[in-house]
Amino acid sequence: MARLLERYRSEIRPALATALGRTNPHSLPRLEKIVVNMGVGAATQDRKKLEEAVEHLTTLSGQKPVVRRARKSVSGFKLREGMEIGCMVTLRSKRMYEFLDRLISLTLPRVRDFRGLSPKAFDGRGNYSLGISDQMVFPEINPDRVHNQQGMTITLVTSAANNDEGRLLLKELGIPFREN
Repeated sequence: MARLLERYRSEIRPALATALGRTNPHSLPRLEKIVVNMGVGAATQDRKKLEEAVEHLTTLSGQKPVVRRARKSVSGFKLREGMEIGCMVTLRSKRMYEFLDRLISLTLPRVRDFRGLSPKAFDGRGNYSLGISDQMVFPEINPDRVHNQQGMTITLVTSAANNDEGRLLLKELGIPFREN
């Protein structure tokens, strides 16, 4: 079992129940999925950049990402509908908790000048998004095999009803939020 999942069941869920004043464990907020997205705009010119991004995302997540296609044409970007422009992966259950554990304990401390994540990046429904500008902060990525630096967006989708519950859940899970 993932270390963070075991901690959620034994420590975090009871702490949330007392903080929110609920007795039903199904009404407590929980992490539902993590979506990792890499938009590779340069893939319209060079397909190898997209293949490299897919390879790195596979290494990070432990599962094969889905290649995303453009939904509409934009002539200013030399983009046609149906062109491959990015990749994404949706993590659930054990892989989700293992990825989050690695993100919190290994990756975020390696980010240069890291002072914590913004506590304002919630969407109004308890979901949190963060961006990482370079995939080489992950220890799984071999820097010698990186030809193109690529950023990514990580979205933590929760079952929380509002931002305050989502913030409480993520703080209990160990997300390092910046102090105001």
